[in-house]
Amino acid sequence: MRGTGETRGPAGATAASPKRKRRRLAVVLAVCVLLAGCGLVAGGYYFDSVPTPSDLKLPESTTVYYADGRTPMAKLGAQNRTIVPYDQMNDSAKQAIVAAEDRTFWTNRGIDFKGVLRAAWANVSGGQRQGASTLTQQYARIAADLRGVTYSRKLREAVIAWKLDDAYSKEEILGFYLNTVPFGRGAYGIEAAAQTYFGKTVRRDAPPERQLTQAEAMVLCAMVKQPEADPADPEGTPGYDPRRNALARQNSIDRWNYIRDGMVKLGYLTSQQAADLAYPDTVRPIDKDAGRSDLDRPTGLVVNHVLAELRGTEPFRGKPDEVIRDGGYRIVTTIDRRVQDAAEAAADIRRDTAPRAVRGQPRNWQAALVAVEPGTGRVLGYYGGDKGSGADYAGWYSDEDGQARGFGQHPPGSSFKVYDLAAAVRDGISVKERFDSPDTKEFPASGRTKGSAAGPIRNAERAPCQPDCALWEATVASLNVTYFELTERLGTDKVIEMARQAGVESMWETVRGNPRPQRVDLRSDPADEVAERFSTEVGIGQYGITVQDHANGMATFAAGGKRADAHFVRSVSKDDEEVWTEQLRTTDLGLDREAIDQLNWTLRRVRAAKLDNGWDSAGKTGTWQAGQSTTQNVHTWMVGWTGALASAVWLGTTNGKPLRTSGGSYEVYGSTGAAPIWRQFMTKATEAMKLDPDKYRFGEPKFPGDAPEPTGSVPPPSTAAPTPSGSPSPSPTPSSPSPSPEPTGRPTSRPTLTPSLPPPPTVAPTRTRGPR
Repeated sequence: MRGTGETRGPAGATAASPKRKRRRLAVVLAVCVLLAGCGLVAGGYYFDSVPTPSDLKLPESTTVYYADGRTPMAKLGAQNRTIVPYDQMNDSAKQAIVAAEDRTFWTNRGIDFKGVLRAAWANVSGGQRQGASTLTQQYARIAADLRGVTYSRKLREAVIAWKLDDAYSKEEILGFYLNTVPFGRGAYGIEAAAQTYFGKTVRRDAPPERQLTQAEAMVLCAMVKQPEADPADPEGTPGYDPRRNALARQNSIDRWNYIRDGMVKLGYLTSQQAADLAYPDTVRPIDKDAGRSDLDRPTGLVVNHVLAELRGTEPFRGKPDEVIRDGGYRIVTTIDRRVQDAAEAAADIRRDTAPRAVRGQPRNWQAALVAVEPGTGRVLGYYGGDKGSGADYAGWYSDEDGQARGFGQHPPGSSFKVYDLAAAVRDGISVKERFDSPDTKEFPASGRTKGSAAGPIRNAERAPCQPDCALWEATVASLNVTYFELTERLGTDKVIEMARQAGVESMWETVRGNPRPQRVDLRSDPADEVAERFSTEVGIGQYGITVQDHANGMATFAAGGKRADAHFVRSVSKDDEEVWTEQLRTTDLGLDREAIDQLNWTLRRVRAAKLDNGWDSAGKTGTWQAGQSTTQNVHTWMVGWTGALASAVWLGTTNGKPLRTSGGSYEVYGSTGAAPIWRQFMTKATEAMKLDPDKYRFGEPKFPGDAPEPTGSVPPPSTAAPTPSGSPSPSPTPSSPSPSPEPTGRPTSRPTLTPSLPPPPTVAPTRTRGPR
């Protein structure tokens, strides 16, 4: 309410007195000095409006949207403020803030005249800028800063404080201050602070046990002095939040004692009451997700990737996450709500919507699924777990502290053979070329002989074409002997380079003496140097990769060999101004039309890749065994694509134990575990996207220079039937249980290129296993 020239403070003195006129004259003189130093004209400032808390624009929440730009996915860094009228507040904070910040508040005229003159002189002489002292000036300072004033702020503070003292009562000004001042942890105003730090309220009409106490209010008012840690020295200058570190707690206690002494001097407490008052140890722990909503859903993991991605962009590089969370940004992700719904329905195996083959299985079963749009790299669907605050089994990301988070790497088994095959057709090796493919075979150059610890390479099951198989037949049957020979022939560097170019940016190597696999950035060094870290077994999927990278690799092949970087952010804007937009670029792998057609022609013959909705589809299963076992598996995969959508599915366990069904069977393979999830997802997602399958047909290869296609036992796509989702039959992709030796010639002292992930829940990486 506007004043009438009389003070509404406790003393009840009249507003127009000779003493006050003299003080005004002092302010005018100070203002003149400030203006002289700033080179500004005073007139406009005297007509500046006096902002109330409702006029001020405090930090805004950032909203994350699905790709349509309309459907919210999550909210970050809420504007954590609830205005409580002064007369509805209890006395706890009113008294504590006066004792902490301005003990002459009820008697002063709103301005520290000496402080204004000091600031004026500092401005003229080039000295350090001075801070505000009275609560009225502090509120004016908040108002001026939030309105964007920088160099001339001190002048404006004085003018606003002067006008505030003229226009409002002391009670109103104190209410403005308590409803606006920052308390840290994103809390603005005393009510938000009471809720954030103690789970209480300052409302006097609340039950007594829910109201903020004097001792608790003193803890909060101590934080006003420095609400947040100094970003330049967070450990050495942590502020006054007692849960931040030991120094901050001691700062809080010291400041609390100072406030308690002031409460006694001001008559708010008796000496005995002060002596009986105890410092409260009930401050809640710091919650980095406070004010963030919808982050405990599966899409909460998407938000983690979004934040990690934005930290590497020019607008946000080197800045704390609060800049993003509290900046009022509008982040549009690449996630298509329709695709995401299909991903969660299929991959969340606890839901009734999951395929029958994976429902009702033991609690340690876990699936992950990532879908990528060919040609753009946009991640359309991402399921790494059922909670955003839980483990991420589909990928990994760097948190705000630069630490790697996620459990998304798993040995891909035979699903990795897609990269071998792509490297082969790029080198002109036809899928009809025939290979010697016996049940077992020695490879002396790779150390796989009868006399070695690992022994020769073996196929777990026979194929009708053996021992003389075309490459396409060996692919469909997933013969390890054939693919080990192909990897030796190509060279591990060419296979790794194909995977890297397609989208596999990281691979986890086993380092002798290290209990955990270590991440290797495949982009860091030339392919021949990176290849020294891995053995020929890379061609049959021994080394872990992420579901996200694998999905991006499949998207590259779906786009005809044009690789785009997988990403989660389409755009960032604020106040209708674009801050950041996705950078769409593609890289050509060098696969010509014939190579792509042969790749599609071969992989569409994999039974598990067949869709029943009229779409052309290609894919590959994969299984990785548990330790030395020939009957138990710990990882199963299905990867593949249509012309419009590519995806990768992993199904394994959270604790690294073998996959065992609720019925006690260990017969779990890529075709019976991950493949039903993949087929259901691809069918439902393409249906929801309402695309025309005739626009995405595969081409037919010409097989130049080849003999006529041999007759094989594997039916063509038109007659191949997918394995029923509930079928317990084994995968058509046999496995090799034989272990592989530690690669020779690999550096042992070279450090890991990037921070390794937390211990992945897989079997010990020092043991090698066989793929299916």
